[in-house]
Amino acid sequence: MNQRNDFFSQLQQNVSDLISKSPAADLEKNMKAFMGQAFNRMDLLTRDEFDTQLALLERALARIAALEHRVQELEAQVSANTASAANTATTDAKETPAE
Repeated sequence: MNQRNDFFSQLQQNVSDLISKSPAADLEKNMKAFMGQAFNRMDLLTRDEFDTQLALLERALARIAALEHRVQELEAQVSANTASAANTATTDAKETPAE
C-alpha cells in the first residue's frame, strides 16, 4: 500500500515538474479548479464524516436489536400471563357449582 502511495506521489511530482516548466501551468490551475467544482457538486463526504455516520449507524442498529429483544421478552411475558389467566379462569369455572 505504501509503495502505491509512493508511486502516485512520485508520478504527481513528475507531472507537476513537467507542467510547471511548460505553458500548461495554466491548464493545471484550470483543471484543479474544474475538479474542485465537480467534486463540490457531487456532495461528497470526507472519510471522517463517513466514519462518524458509520459509528452512528452501528449504534442505532445495536439499539434496534436490543429493543427487538426487549419486545420479544415482553410478548413472552404477556403470553405467559394470558395463559396463566386463562388457566385460572378455567379452574375457577370448574370449582364453582352450577345453580
